[in-house]
Amino acid sequence: MSNPPHQISLNENRHGRVGIKQMTDVESLPLLRPEIQVHYEGSIDKLGQNDDWDWWLYEDIHKKEWVICEADGPGCLWNFVVHHALIHSDPVYRFYFDGKDIPSFEIKHSEFGMKHPFVAPLADKFQPDVSRDPRLKELNFQIVRSFCPMPFVKSMKITSSVKLQGNHTTGGGWGHAIWHEYPTSDQIETFTGKEDYSRLITLWKQCGDNPNPNSADQIFPFSQTLYARKKHKIFKLEGIGSISGICLKIEPADRAVLNQVWIRIGWDGETSAALECPIGAFFGNELGFNQIGTLMQGTRKDGEMYCYWPMPFWESAIIELENRLEVNSPIKVGGTVIFKPSSVVNYPRNRAGHYRSSAYQPMALKEPNRDSHIASVWGNGHMVAGVITGDQSGCEGDVRVYIDDRGTPAVESDGSESWACYGWGFAFPPQENPASSYDGFLNQWDQWSMLRLLIGDFYPFRSNLRMMVEGGSGIKTGRDLRSGIVFWYGEPEPAMILTDYLDVGESESEKSHKYIAQESSYWELTSMFEGEYDDVPITDQGRTLSGPSEFSVKVIQANQGVILRRRSDQALCSQNARVSVDGQCVWERNWLFADRNPHFRWLEDEFFIPSSYTTGKDELRIRIEPIAQDGKYIWNESFYWVYCLYPHGDLKSHGSEDHR
Repeated sequence: MSNPPHQISLNENRHGRVGIKQMTDVESLPLLRPEIQVHYEGSIDKLGQNDDWDWWLYEDIHKKEWVICEADGPGCLWNFVVHHALIHSDPVYRFYFDGKDIPSFEIKHSEFGMKHPFVAPLADKFQPDVSRDPRLKELNFQIVRSFCPMPFVKSMKITSSVKLQGNHTTGGGWGHAIWHEYPTSDQIETFTGKEDYSRLITLWKQCGDNPNPNSADQIFPFSQTLYARKKHKIFKLEGIGSISGICLKIEPADRAVLNQVWIRIGWDGETSAALECPIGAFFGNELGFNQIGTLMQGTRKDGEMYCYWPMPFWESAIIELENRLEVNSPIKVGGTVIFKPSSVVNYPRNRAGHYRSSAYQPMALKEPNRDSHIASVWGNGHMVAGVITGDQSGCEGDVRVYIDDRGTPAVESDGSESWACYGWGFAFPPQENPASSYDGFLNQWDQWSMLRLLIGDFYPFRSNLRMMVEGGSGIKTGRDLRSGIVFWYGEPEPAMILTDYLDVGESESEKSHKYIAQESSYWELTSMFEGEYDDVPITDQGRTLSGPSEFSVKVIQANQGVILRRRSDQALCSQNARVSVDGQCVWERNWLFADRNPHFRWLEDEFFIPSSYTTGKDELRIRIEPIAQDGKYIWNESFYWVYCLYPHGDLKSHGSEDHR
């Protein structure tokens, strides 16, 4: 079935595309969204070890429920995963939106995949093969997952009817929730569970097929013999449009070929390749033992590999294949490139990004006492997929994603397989669902290749993104070999600039920013950040507030919103405050950080101030007013950074220097 011409406009970058519309319109993926922030909550071991099975924030004693996730402001929950043994209990998960006392939706652990709209393939359960591990039969261990979008206008709270605590001997509580935060609630409609998901479900059932065909698509076939150490051009076009598919069949498709035949893509005359990596990584599987696929990339059962991420360009596009094998054995390859002309899909140049990759990370042994490096990306955009392959590496290493140089991970999984929304290791390949897959050897946990798509829950960044994997044993020892890559939309220039910083507790900095906090107490802390550098102590001072603080900061008049980044002590749960700008309360949200870590206490979190409060000003007067929790004030502050969002490519005239 063909779709009508799709003239993408600026309005489609706004919140009318949150939820089902965003998930079904894959052509909108290249549109840049720097004002969106990604968040996660999950069962991360607060001691930095491997006991990633406790998940709760606090107990709601009135409802006798355990709160496992809480957020304030407009947003959308995109991904929800829990690992639990039903022999112990069948938890009920309740989703409260917009401050209502009655849940908008509730579902039992056992109902995933069956209760609308949490039905396959949007939501299902992964049950490890009990014939390969007898322990699982007795436990009735189920990993439930949902990619069902759940937008909300004001707030979100998720609870469990049981305390998700302990390893499989007590039921377990592995899991995570990933959501986006939006600057305003414009056109967002809160999830009810009665929405029509039929189009999205139909789309997700068509893995391997072109998700957005059009009768005006132009098909460019190619057939090449790839000679050793030679580059071969398979596509070149001058003009404007979008590549919407690259399909390739190669013989043999063994691991050597998948890793030594590389694809290179260049856009609009750029001197460096936007994407350059082995074809195994490009199509989502570096091992190639089994033919598995997802919605956007993978391998069909006939052996043809496919990639359907839309790839816009405005001047030119070139695709090359390179045979890096040393042996002089020609390789036959054939396939097609699908091109959409601008009459079919038209991207605004100032709001869309090119399809790119990080520099491919070849298989490497991790450094002692450090995480395995997977990807580093500089610029602005959003990550939409990642491939990680392990060799002599267990499943236990947490995937950690750091965004815009924050000291605290923006996303972290309780183990590598959990990032791909599976569980119990990589012992049961091949596995595939529309949003993730993994390959490997049966019953062999230490050689695997996984793919995770981020169609709804993409990771926006404004200056850089870094992906790491914790040591495979859950601690910083052991032998771990990993390779990988991430794919993203965007441009190499930053889209935010540091315009000011305030060092709370330092007299000169407080004086220059007209800092006032009359109801506060001074403190000094030596601790670490959770994550890779949890062995690096940092000493700083700050203030705990029992009343408001105020300070003035410099901004750029042409800003498109302002990000306040705060360093604080996260020893206690539920820091919450109202934020005002020049006497006007930012009514869209409170500044809420619901989690805590009493062991690695340093935290860096952020608050986004929409452009309606900031544009046209060169100075802002900020007021932070803590909100008491059960009569107690939790809020504290050690350092503030002030970042202004700016159109990508327009920061060259503004100097920026980070201060940490």
